[in-house]
Amino acid sequence: MNIRLFSIGDIHGCFNTFQTLLEQKIHIKEGDKIILLGDYIDRGIQSKEVIDYIIDLQAKGFDIVTLLGNHEAMLLDAYNNEEQSSKWIQNGGSETLKSFDITTLKDIEPKYIEFFKGLSNYFAFEEYLFVHAGFNDSDINPFADKYSMIWLCKQTYDNPLLMNKIIIHGHRPIRVDVCKEIVQSNKKVINLDTGCVYSNMFGYGTLTAIELNTRSLYFA
Repeated sequence: MNIRLFSIGDIHGCFNTFQTLLEQKIHIKEGDKIILLGDYIDRGIQSKEVIDYIIDLQAKGFDIVTLLGNHEAMLLDAYNNEEQSSKWIQNGGSETLKSFDITTLKDIEPKYIEFFKGLSNYFAFEEYLFVHAGFNDSDINPFADKYSMIWLCKQTYDNPLLMNKIIIHGHRPIRVDVCKEIVQSNKKVINLDTGCVYSNMFGYGTLTAIELNTRSLYFA
């Protein structure tokens, strides 16, 4: 297979790291398929730059699949309901407002709200399922529970619709060495969130990508 199939964990406003990963580590090229696992915004200081970069890459014809993270969901909740704002702000939304140079979400350009509204809950490709967090293992139809997809992680799945799939997710930060061990031991659930925005914590502070055909990991 010629296509390179990448997935990248939570970015959280770490634009420079994201750009370095794509352009200097992966060396992104046309024909690559790249699935982003959500949480592009909040906590880090360059959320707007991250979103602009993704939109620009898609406009240039790169195959970038964008999933919904809980942080984008919280932003949309806050945008639609003022009472939800404090929850979002407490979870890093204030940095996103600063990045967009606004004091209220009502002042954000409509194109960004359209981008957030257009994010997918999950993505299925070949034997892989990509999701921000995880699936409701006990639901007859695990693809119906949108809450679980952005909030709840599991390390194993027993659901007949899930158990023969390889599930790639983010959401819950793990150390880089733990991520490497998961991939090397051929686990069927792979967490790619290595806490890019937590550079002050030992073992974290890295943005991670996997190329799934070769099981190669890339770090920035």
